[in-house]
Amino acid sequence: MNVMHVESYEQMSRIAANIIWAQIVLKPECVLGLATGSTPVGIYKRLVELHRNGELDFSRATTVNLDEYCGLDGGHPQSYRFFMNRQLFDHVNIEKARTHMPDGVAADPQTECRRYDVLIQSLGGIDLQLLGIGHNGHIGFNEPGAEFCIPTHVVELTPSTIKANSRFFASDEEVPKRAITMGMGAIMAARKVVLAVSGADKRDILEKALYGPVTPQIPASLLQLHPDLTVVCCVG
Repeated sequence: MNVMHVESYEQMSRIAANIIWAQIVLKPECVLGLATGSTPVGIYKRLVELHRNGELDFSRATTVNLDEYCGLDGGHPQSYRFFMNRQLFDHVNIEKARTHMPDGVAADPQTECRRYDVLIQSLGGIDLQLLGIGHNGHIGFNEPGAEFCIPTHVVELTPSTIKANSRFFASDEEVPKRAITMGMGAIMAARKVVLAVSGADKRDILEKALYGPVTPQIPASLLQLHPDLTVVCCVG
């Protein structure tokens, strides 16, 4: 585990983006696991800058996102597909057909979960997985529970996660209550994991995740067992 404490969100974003940049340069046909939420916005901004400066070529890369809300199609402004298009995909030279995420409006969510795991396996797994961490220790939408959930699955979002996500919606009532999320299996099988964390309010949960017991009550704690984990954090 390599933990880098930095002074600002901008520095965190730059360092995390540079790690992704290096991955693409070293393996242009790499598979990137990507995350959504407020934390990676600066990372994607930096990647777009590198592309526009002619320093980064996405044309051979493939991406798989961690999750998607159930009930939102890709055109919904709060869907994660919409987020990724707006923050990254629309601004770099990656084919949209090479950008993947769960289908939030699949007729059979359980079949969609199985399809997504088969897809990740068919791509050869994930070379680099970008993660954030929730206030309750979730990664992706892998919420605290009695056991680690290994495959991609449908999850009932906890009240704390719904509240945290409500800032993106007009009200708590509009926040989807279910999501499809990549399971801990594909995340832990990624050859490299980058965990980006920002905000003093994340300090305590990050400490527990990195140095406390490995427990499904704090899903991110499983990352302690990953052989190539880099943490870039500005938590005060």
